[in-house]
Amino acid sequence: MPQPDTILDTVKPLEHGPVNSHYDTSLPPLPWTRRIQIPFIAVAVYGVIRTLGPTLRYEVLGWQHAKKVHTSGKRIIWAFWHRIILPIVWWHRHHGVVVMNTTAFDGQWTRKVIEWLGFGTAQGSSSRGGLRGLAVMAKRLERGVDCAFTIDGPRGPRYVAKPGPVMLARKTGCPIMVFHIGVDRGKTFTKTWDHFLLPMPFARAVILFAPPIYVPADANAEVMEAKHAEMQRELERVRDIAEGWFLLSADTREKFRTQFNS
Repeated sequence: MPQPDTILDTVKPLEHGPVNSHYDTSLPPLPWTRRIQIPFIAVAVYGVIRTLGPTLRYEVLGWQHAKKVHTSGKRIIWAFWHRIILPIVWWHRHHGVVVMNTTAFDGQWTRKVIEWLGFGTAQGSSSRGGLRGLAVMAKRLERGVDCAFTIDGPRGPRYVAKPGPVMLARKTGCPIMVFHIGVDRGKTFTKTWDHFLLPMPFARAVILFAPPIYVPADANAEVMEAKHAEMQRELERVRDIAEGWFLLSADTREKFRTQFNS
C-alpha cells in the first residue's frame, strides 16, 4: 500500500458539503456569557465593514500575477498579515475564498462575519485542528476555489509567518501569493497583538501583490524551509512598501508601479 507523501494525506476531509461548512470536530467550551456575545459582536463588526467598505478607494498593483495563475488552471493560496484583514475582506468579498479560521472565541464571531461577506472557512489553527483545516483547504483547491491564511494568526507572534501555506503548496501544486495593504489615513490599534488596522472613511488604499511562489511536490525539509523563508521575506517586503506608500515621492511610487505591474 502506498504511504502518504505528507501528513495531510492522513487527514480525510469531508467529501461533500458547502464551502462554508464548519469542519472542526468540536468547538472549545465557552461560558454562556461568552457564547451570547458572539452574534452581537459579529453583527456589530459586519455593520462597520458594510458602512466603511464602500468609501475606500483602492489602487491594485501586481494583480496580473493572479490572473496568470488562474488562466493556467491553478488556484491560489493567499497569505497576508492579520493586521489588514478588514480592508481585504471588503475588497475581495463574495469570491468564495476559503479562509483558515480558529475555533477559539474570536474565531467564532469572525467566522460569521467573513461568511456573511461571501468567504468560506476551514476550521483549525496552529493550536487546534490545523491539519484538518489544511486537508479541507487542499480539497477546495482541487475543486477550483482559492484559499487564504492570515499568516501570523490567530494570536501571533505578529509578522511571523506560519508554515501552513508552504505545506499546502507542496501538497496541491498551487502557488502561494502574498500581499499587503497600506492606507493614507487609518487607525492602528497598538494594544492589539496584530496592530489591527482600521482605515478611516474615504481613505485611499494600495494593495501590492507579489509574484507567486511555487513549492515542488518532492520538496525535502531543506527546500520547505527555504520556501518558508522566501514567503516571509516577500510578506515583509510588500508590507514595508505598502505601509510607507503614501509617504513616498510621486517618482518613487511610479517606479514601484512599474515594478509590480511588470
